[in-house]
Amino acid sequence: MTDSPPSLLFDRRAWRLHRARAARQGVVDFLHREVGERLVDRLDVIGREFPRVLDLSTADLGLARRPGTQRVISGEIVSDPELVPFREASFDLVASNLVLHWVGDLPGALVQLRRVLRPGGLLLAALFGGQTLVELRTALFEAELAEEGGVSPHVSPTAELADAAALLQRAGFADPVADGETITITYPDMLALMRDLRGMGETNALAARRRFLRRATLARAGAIYAERFGALDGRIPATFEVLFLTGWAPRPDGAQSGSGTRRVIAQH
Repeated sequence: MTDSPPSLLFDRRAWRLHRARAARQGVVDFLHREVGERLVDRLDVIGREFPRVLDLSTADLGLARRPGTQRVISGEIVSDPELVPFREASFDLVASNLVLHWVGDLPGALVQLRRVLRPGGLLLAALFGGQTLVELRTALFEAELAEEGGVSPHVSPTAELADAAALLQRAGFADPVADGETITITYPDMLALMRDLRGMGETNALAARRRFLRRATLARAGAIYAERFGALDGRIPATFEVLFLTGWAPRPDGAQSGSGTRRVIAQH
């Protein structure tokens, strides 16, 4: 059973339990740390000081140690990532690392984040994009169709790079910028990948998910994964597309805060 109404995309109770289990068993945080470093690299390029910071991340970004920082409110929105419980115009910078892909209403969440920024404040966010775990999604889809006679969602729907800048603009941000990078990690098999996802707290929390898969389904999915995507050395790739979003809270005088460009960078 789930405590989420059918209209909600995510099962909030399951999401919280997954995060708590990962923390209890020792978080697998190498991917979150890597993305966090790339997020901070973008902040270095901007070259501005941000006195009051809201850090909504899965790993410490080290923002309290940056020059000019006076106060950091830190920590992932573990209660519910749909809600941003802070007063209007409270922060100069909102940094979010690998949290927003768990938001069912991304446009609404972006509006809330823009609201808590002071005029001229910056949103800098990283979230998984639409090509994330495309190999796993394909293998599970085909295996479940063959073994279970139907399919259920196993990987969360995510934003597409082509739409990301428009989402920022709709939420009221000025000078929206969206760019993407692809990180590919190899594993000995599909089960090793799934263990890492569990350790990251990134396992399936969709309200419409199938709770259990048969052993035969998992075995067939592993075979499909290896046959379709495996390398000559027997390892399998797992693709993580990361979208980086930058937007500025508008100034009353209409002054420009930055320039809006979009680029796509593939890194392996």
